[in-house]
Amino acid sequence: MTSSRRHHLKSVMLQIAASWLEQEAADIAAAKEAYMEENCAAPDLSGDQAALVDICKKLFQSLDKIDEDRYDAEAKVEKTDKEIADLKLKVVELAGVKKPALKKVRMSADAMLQALLGGKHKVTMDLRSNLKQVKKEVKEEAGDGVGDWRKNIEDKADRKKMFETS
Repeated sequence: MTSSRRHHLKSVMLQIAASWLEQEAADIAAAKEAYMEENCAAPDLSGDQAALVDICKKLFQSLDKIDEDRYDAEAKVEKTDKEIADLKLKVVELAGVKKPALKKVRMSADAMLQALLGGKHKVTMDLRSNLKQVKKEVKEEAGDGVGDWRKNIEDKADRKKMFETS
């Protein structure tokens, strides 16, 4: 099917749908008018004042009855809406909430604190800066390198311990 044919068919379908909507609107308007004529006849205003007062009282009574019916209908709708919401909650509780698989996120301590406290706070968790600096003691060795051989062995043993512990 060519695109022009498809476009033509689509426009014809839209025209038919528009005519159906217009017909439906006209039918609804006619039904409303028929209902109003059937249930709300035009009042006969010819007569004396007592007859008009009587007509007004009847109209007010019918308005009160209609308002009561409307209020009852609204209360019933609210009650059923509340029941529906409760039933939806029960369905969710019975089905259980499936927890999504969490992804492992590598985040620094500074980024975590900034995410928790917000962007305003500047807190650093650089623990290395808070550590004490330890300075190594410099041992003075003999300048010519010839000395007590026991001292030389002890120095080498200290170096070996230093590499083993780190």
